[in-house]
Amino acid sequence: MQAIILAGGKGSRLKPFTKVIPKPLVPIGDLPILEVVLRQLKTSGFKDVVITVNHLAELIMAFFGNGEKLGLNIDYSLEETPLGTAGPLSLIKEYDDNFLVMNGDLLTTLDYKKMMEWHKKEKNDITIACYNKKVKIDLGVIKRDGDNFTDYIEKPTYDFDVSMGIYIFDKEVMKIIKEAEILDMPDLVLRAKGIKKQIKCYIQDCIWLDIGRAEDYENAVQMFEEKKAEFLK
Repeated sequence: MQAIILAGGKGSRLKPFTKVIPKPLVPIGDLPILEVVLRQLKTSGFKDVVITVNHLAELIMAFFGNGEKLGLNIDYSLEETPLGTAGPLSLIKEYDDNFLVMNGDLLTTLDYKKMMEWHKKEKNDITIACYNKKVKIDLGVIKRDGDNFTDYIEKPTYDFDVSMGIYIFDKEVMKIIKEAEILDMPDLVLRAKGIKKQIKCYIQDCIWLDIGRAEDYENAVQMFEEKKAEFLK
């Protein structure tokens, strides 16, 4: 099975860590975030990995090499200029019939193999891994109709289904991306929806952490140490 890992971003929200090392190499416990992801993919049966790189690309390439030490075949796709979160896919020349795409800076216990099996069984063009995220608003929320007060909700918690940054694509979807096109993942998904591609959401009971800000990173480090056996089965 083939996986494409998006690792070209600057990780601006995680400065100062990412001023000198790329975000995928920021450590979680005793391992870089990206190594945790690669080990998980290997355990799930993935063999071929393409890592898309741009910011501090040489450090990522030097660290992981050809993937031999992890039992993987790793190739790299270099963006000369940033192409967004979906544009880098246009630079890759060979795809499996169905392949996984994911961000290289997330921490999850999602079973990638089961997601792939479900994608194939459903005959999806695109499968999006989704997570139910609870967002607490630490303010009093006012509801109004024009300037008329209608309700007051003190510090509510809302539920949202959010993208985990993990997708599976049928390779035919790649035909709708122009080579070296600047394109973000939401725009690609919406473009595919516009031409009637089958797009479904995959839900699995798992841990998922977005490592976007410093406080998210600290939480991820703590969670990884507490549940390391779950992340690295």
